[in-house]
Amino acid sequence: MSESVVELTNVRVQFDGGRVHAVDTVSLQVGRGEVVALVGESGCGKTTLIRSIIGLEPLAHGSISVLGESVGGRRGLRALRRRVQMIFQDPSGALNPRHSIYEAVAEGLRIHKVKGHEPTLVAEALSNAGLRPPHRYLRRFPHELSGGQRQRVLIAAAMALQPALLLADEPVASLDASIRGEILALMRSFVDLHGVSIIAVTHDLGLAWNIADRVAVMYLGRIVEVGPTEEVLRVPKHPYTQALLSVVPEVEGLPQQILTGETPDPSRIPSGCRFHPRCPLVASGEADRLGFGDRCRGVDLELEPEVGVHRVACHAVTFAAGATPTTNASGTATAG
Repeated sequence: MSESVVELTNVRVQFDGGRVHAVDTVSLQVGRGEVVALVGESGCGKTTLIRSIIGLEPLAHGSISVLGESVGGRRGLRALRRRVQMIFQDPSGALNPRHSIYEAVAEGLRIHKVKGHEPTLVAEALSNAGLRPPHRYLRRFPHELSGGQRQRVLIAAAMALQPALLLADEPVASLDASIRGEILALMRSFVDLHGVSIIAVTHDLGLAWNIADRVAVMYLGRIVEVGPTEEVLRVPKHPYTQALLSVVPEVEGLPQQILTGETPDPSRIPSGCRFHPRCPLVASGEADRLGFGDRCRGVDLELEPEVGVHRVACHAVTFAAGATPTTNASGTATAG
């Protein structure tokens, strides 16, 4: 992997006095110019994880560094938020309806005291985001723009600060299908032209396929599979990933799997593999027949803390490979 822009090590985020484990022992690195898609059902901890990167959610355990500097405390928070910008799902809610488009883009430049001729910087940012000619938009207000144009304004405001990392929370979920491809292509262009890194939260595997270099699949606060996009989406190893992909029309060769039940309550995480109450291998009896059912119900398995390979936290994969789970310092098993 290229130089690391952001590094998460054993990150935990908890709520309600530690009862709710929103993010549970997540380690992830993102290289310069790399796009990582965080995929999973609603409530699995994706948004909480990226909010912790920008200091909006305190850590109960672990560490986060951006460009080698630790994230934590108010000191240096302003500098961090120039290097790391967030693009929200709902551009209407993120833009002040009383501020013109010029003010929306200029606000960040003023807060972070960016040097340069402000009108020129604003116009360049709008133009780079596809709002051309920019002078047509400067005096307009958010309600006068389409949803796609408002999202472009948010992207312009973020990229005007020349960040190293963009955190995109469902960046195209509220847009028409005809506009989504344009916004994704725009975001990818910033990666290719400026070397910015992106962590994109999504439940849409199509987005991951179109923009991401790697995919990290989250379930109940933990990454259960991570690897290069083509490998994870074409040859998924974890039963949860397989189930997510089986209902995507573009994916062929996977039998459709409908998961039963809802995502478990993060305040009551099941023993063993946290996916086992919904896992088709356990429900069908296949796990018991092959001899690893007890592991699924009793041994919590983590990803190995390695980078750059296709990894999965699943007893079926470990069993098939002939590996024996080993216990790490925290008492959680890892495939070894």
